[in-house]
Amino acid sequence: MNKNKILEWTGVITAIVYSLLVALNIGAEFLGFALLLISAILIGLWAYLGNHRGILLLQIFYATAGIIGMFRWF
Repeated sequence: MNKNKILEWTGVITAIVYSLLVALNIGAEFLGFALLLISAILIGLWAYLGNHRGILLLQIFYATAGIIGMFRWF
């Protein structure tokens, strides 16, 4: 598996776990938002390397949302 696939799929998996943690409302929101930030960084790197500018912009927004979420829940 090459570097691009690792970035892509690790980012996808962390985003899925983030979504489940927040949706389950089990008190793990801070961890969920931290995973959102990690996911946004990973997918953002994948998008940058693959020249996917729209996805990169979206990941910048998600990273910002993750940081805001962590501050609000801390």
